[in-house]
Amino acid sequence: MEGKEFLKKVEKEMEKCIVGKEDIIKLLLVSLLSRGHVVLEGIPGLAKTTIVKNFAKVFGLKFSRVQLTPDTMPSDIIGVYYYSEKTKDFEIKKGPIFTNILLADEINRTPPKTQSAMLESMQENQATIEGNSLKLPDPFILMATMNPLESEGVYALPEAQMDRFMFKIKLEYPKKNEEIEMLKKKYECSFETVCPVISHLDLENAFEKVNNVHITEEILHYIYDLVQKTRIDERFIYGASPRASEQFLYASRAVAYLNGRDYVLPDDVKEIAKYILRHKVKLKIDYEFEGMNNEDIIDEIISNTDIIN
Repeated sequence: MEGKEFLKKVEKEMEKCIVGKEDIIKLLLVSLLSRGHVVLEGIPGLAKTTIVKNFAKVFGLKFSRVQLTPDTMPSDIIGVYYYSEKTKDFEIKKGPIFTNILLADEINRTPPKTQSAMLESMQENQATIEGNSLKLPDPFILMATMNPLESEGVYALPEAQMDRFMFKIKLEYPKKNEEIEMLKKKYECSFETVCPVISHLDLENAFEKVNNVHITEEILHYIYDLVQKTRIDERFIYGASPRASEQFLYASRAVAYLNGRDYVLPDDVKEIAKYILRHKVKLKIDYEFEGMNNEDIIDEIISNTDIIN
């Protein structure tokens, strides 16, 4: 299956349960094909959970959801050893993190100790239960949600954890025609159940084709220039790390595949640039007072960075 057909098939199936959101669906697909983790930021009611849950169904992947709260413990996510009366021995009860796609709802509501437990899984694709490291299923993708409006009872995500998220995707209010269409479908009860339309073999083939997408040295220099400009911009306390460059490498090849090519163009890099960079830089407080934000400066950097032929 070619990349454009792959994308179209996923989008068509997702239309059964979602109106619009094609850009979000494509970004989630890029994250899956490049094995990158995602933060979905938006107020309640924007269908974040519905999108992620049904996205997993399209591929027949195992899906788990965790509603994170201030009293969530690492064992609630990772699992525990327990004594079995049946076997008269200690056994492992695996937690919801042993899945293909984990939806961590309101990740910033859980304390740092629990967040750090997820950090190992994000980076190493494994979870440690009482000293024993266990491999997670492949693929393993963490898709976390955050409410940008709440400040009470939330914990700031450590920079090390935010850096491991490939994309930060902001969900906005739907357009008028999309919301009207959604209401019609609700009224007519015409939303349908999503079915698996991408087989395990199809997904494995897509992974292989993404890995075979060619990227030139000029594009690598272009990626470096984008990342480097965030490091030297005086308006930022710090810029993007080399991990951002690595995520550009993986994600741009997935974008090229979905755009129907076996080679990366600068436009493929630009397509995902703001989603990779927006949460990997920190603005100096003086510039915040002047009304600036990360988004505007990142857009400026993208616009002013040209590829050298």
